[in-house]
Amino acid sequence: MPLLLGLDIGTTSTIGILIDTDGNTLALESRPATLISDQANWAEEDTEEWWCNAGEICRALLAAAKAAPRNIAAVGVTGMLPAVILIDEHGIALRHSIQQNDARATAELDEFRCGMDEAEFLSRTGTGYSQQLVGPKLMWLGRHERALLERAKGVLGASDYITHRLTGTRQVEHNWALESGLVDLASGVYDERLLGLAGIDRRLLPPIRKSHDVVGAITAAAARHTGLAAGTPVVAGCADHVASAFVCGAVRNGDLVIKLGGAGDILLASDKPVTDRRLFIDHHIVPGLWFPNGCMAASGSLLNWVVKHWAGGEAAAAHQAGQSLHQWLDGRAATVPPESELLFLPYVLGEKTPLMDPFARGTLLGLGLHHGLAHVWRAALEGVVFGFRHHIEVFAEAGLGVRQVFAADGGARSDLWLQIAADTFDRPVLRIDRHPGSSLGAAFVAGIGIGAIGEWSAIARYVAPGRVFTPRPEAHRVLSAKYRLWRETYERLRTLYPQLATLTTRA
Repeated sequence: MPLLLGLDIGTTSTIGILIDTDGNTLALESRPATLISDQANWAEEDTEEWWCNAGEICRALLAAAKAAPRNIAAVGVTGMLPAVILIDEHGIALRHSIQQNDARATAELDEFRCGMDEAEFLSRTGTGYSQQLVGPKLMWLGRHERALLERAKGVLGASDYITHRLTGTRQVEHNWALESGLVDLASGVYDERLLGLAGIDRRLLPPIRKSHDVVGAITAAAARHTGLAAGTPVVAGCADHVASAFVCGAVRNGDLVIKLGGAGDILLASDKPVTDRRLFIDHHIVPGLWFPNGCMAASGSLLNWVVKHWAGGEAAAAHQAGQSLHQWLDGRAATVPPESELLFLPYVLGEKTPLMDPFARGTLLGLGLHHGLAHVWRAALEGVVFGFRHHIEVFAEAGLGVRQVFAADGGARSDLWLQIAADTFDRPVLRIDRHPGSSLGAAFVAGIGIGAIGEWSAIARYVAPGRVFTPRPEAHRVLSAKYRLWRETYERLRTLYPQLATLTTRA
């Protein structure tokens, strides 16, 4: 039986999976990835760490499943997007990646914005102006690291870079291209006027390929690094949030997925490309469908920050209870009622959708001496969920209704987080069990690409519906009141955040 291997180049970890074509997961491996934020609003990662992780994971998967390399029929890679990676003539990264949630290029974004009215930009690209656009980041590199940009022979995304290291070929998956803000939505090709606004050399941009297109094969060098067989087919891969939502089974109008990873993704399945300046638009994994969606710059990354800097004193108690610090803090925060007045705006990396505000900052409001870490933890969980509710309201304003809510990714293991979501949305939230993450989508797409899997609907064999979290009327009433104050807090501080940024600029 052919086996399929998927890699997920995530913000906080690199994950690999090995599956067969009958719905079985044979092995799952992960290695940590390091988010580097040395300056305000910077978010970078070491691409060589990703490549080392990929090699270790592939070998570990083969060993765990006792699989011969020749039995791997195809490989797919998924990852966060649109990261910006400059490569040299040998295909090696010239610097750390600039991540999709990096918000350093604020001045360049303003310059880029001046070149085209936002209504026209939205009509061309399907998205509004935001901190994640590729053009302003390349403008920043041209201004601050010109020597590196002049050496560059190509620009790739995260999954595209690992696919390139595996195959030697250069391309970008079509959702990286679409979210870059450099591609015409109707035609699917690079828009010359947009390239001109950013001053981008067209030769830097690789061809655009669909997720299930076979783009190359494992090279001899990659075979030595990964333990895979040279010549194994590799597909173009897919966006991590799109892959994860597809794995959940979101294939009908109104199917909503909240993805609780390092960033917070929310996707709504649609049979038409609905555009709104406050949202992104992506191709669905299934051809002909679309995913209007949003991405909050920080979700799990915010919780990880709280654990790293505030929760050290809880480590011994968590260890004694046989729990991770996240689980331990969930248990503590479960005793805090929704009436707790603490509000947490999770904008620690600025904010992408629906605010599109790179100047926004993480804000803790209402802190008193009677509060403890459990209150802060619950407020952080609520803050992310409130951000999702904001998106649901934007979907409704764009004429999109919600039929069913699915929850996936690492944060979906938190019962408390999903109960807060159900109470806030006033809708049942279905946790997807046996959901190993976006890597499953990448492996499945590889199977589709080589014809080892014949139907898109076969993804249902690999997952199972789990617990349903039911909304509680009283908690919904309280959380709705808190949500309104949470929204008002940002509006009152919105003009103050840029002034704070000027302090760093002057320094």
